[in-house]
Amino acid sequence: MSTFSPRHGAASALERPGPPLEGRERRTWPPGVQRALVLFGAVRLAGAVLVVVVNLLTGRSILKGLAHSWDSVWYLHIATHGYGTRMHITSSGAVQTDWAFFPLYPGLVRVLDWIPLLTPGVAALLIAWTATALAAVGVYAIGHRLYGRAVATAMVALWAVLPHSVVLTLAYTEPLFIALAVWCLYALLDERWLTAGALAALAGLTRPNGYAAAAAVLGVAAFEAVRRRGRVPFGLWAGALAAPLGWTAYLLLVGHRTGDLLHGYFQVQSAWESRFDGGLGTLRFLATVPLTDGVVYPVALVVVAVGVYLFVRLCQERVPLALLLYTAALLLPVVLVSGPFESKPRFLLPA
Repeated sequence: MSTFSPRHGAASALERPGPPLEGRERRTWPPGVQRALVLFGAVRLAGAVLVVVVNLLTGRSILKGLAHSWDSVWYLHIATHGYGTRMHITSSGAVQTDWAFFPLYPGLVRVLDWIPLLTPGVAALLIAWTATALAAVGVYAIGHRLYGRAVATAMVALWAVLPHSVVLTLAYTEPLFIALAVWCLYALLDERWLTAGALAALAGLTRPNGYAAAAAVLGVAAFEAVRRRGRVPFGLWAGALAAPLGWTAYLLLVGHRTGDLLHGYFQVQSAWESRFDGGLGTLRFLATVPLTDGVVYPVALVVVAVGVYLFVRLCQERVPLALLLYTAALLLPVVLVSGPFESKPRFLLPA
């Protein structure tokens, strides 16, 4: 979340998101993107080396450390065996199932697994690393469009060194979601409504907070419809209709499979200690945060607090509506939904 003001001549608000695609020459990559990508790659390579070293010191194999950790285990199991085949019973008796995990990433892993000699773990890493590169280019493209080369490079570099950007090195869904979301936002700035809607629909199939891209598309579509008094192109309506389909379809599928169409998915998430409580969980954490028990919780608290502060600053700047809505859709659940607080900074990584 940047608080820089857009440079003169850039698209500073939704009312000037850029000329429509039709009639323009095909764009090349924005100037300076190669250097920014090399910088990003160098930082993330250093992070990958650190992960490898830590795993070697603890006796874990390189592949297991990168592709078989935490959520990755669930995604690889889904890719190999399908849904409804894995569960975990917590100490409190809650039954955690694989329906909590969205299907696009494991589906892509399953497709690549058909390639001879390519294991699911390697396939998962290839997808994550490719998506990370595409996401970095997208972050730079938006930054360059709004603020210029120097700020765009700084945005990519800062994104690379965030404390929880280590997940960009692992077989996690964040890279895929961010790549789809950031190019959805870029398409919105370009008024490519159908492209934005399609990318938002795919983003909605990647993660529980995948609805953020759809929220941006729907909000921009509503704003444009009001501003233009309903005289908007068909592509805008079609993109707005398509945007929430991925996220909504998966929630309804889980609801159908669990026997509660509208609430089934949220019951699944509740077993993972993730439920809407209006921020009570966050307040309880603030009252009891273990500041002396390592650095994990203090760092998480600082990252979330900085995220809230930057969002407030973002609201004071003249930024495109699409970026504001997308960031709000990612930030609000971090504050208003309960869950392990040490994971919340990771949920802000796409912002």
